Amino acid sequence: MARALRWYGANPLHLLVLLCSFALTAYACVRLFAVRPVEVAIWLVGAAFLHDLILLPLYSLADLSALSVLRHRQDTVPRAPWINHLRVPAFLSGLLLLVWFPLVLGISRPYPDATALTLDVYLPRWLIITAVLFGVSAVAFALKLRRLRKAARAGEDGG
Repeated sequence: MARALRWYGANPLHLLVLLCSFALTAYACVRLFAVRPVEVAIWLVGAAFLHDLILLPLYSLADLSALSVLRHRQDTVPRAPWINHLRVPAFLSGLLLLVWFPLVLGISRPYPDATALTLDVYLPRWLIITAVLFGVSAVAFALKLRRLRKAARAGEDGG
């Protein structure tokens, strides 16, 4: 057992959650393929192409651009890993947009009848959520920088 865990390289709870997610995915695929096999197959292939051929190059380019633009900083300030404070809110905002884009962009017709909301509310709400995500990330990064500056000052005073 120890050898298998060492080979897997992660916590046994991680393996259990991974197996449960695969089981849930298999269950959903079986149920969906039983109802609409052609549409589900088209959706899966389309999602793979959309991600691999369009989205992956786009967000890789955006990440590299952010790294190259924001990497030039003065050495007088303490350095902290900042890129994830940009990646995480951008990812969550993009994921929300990807899931809800027909409503956010106002191109969906059947949903207003089902939700009793007009299409005018989704874009402002998505923008507010995006602003809050980036704001919380900026505050977390500022707190991290403050902690690093205090530690650097304490190191200079004690050293």
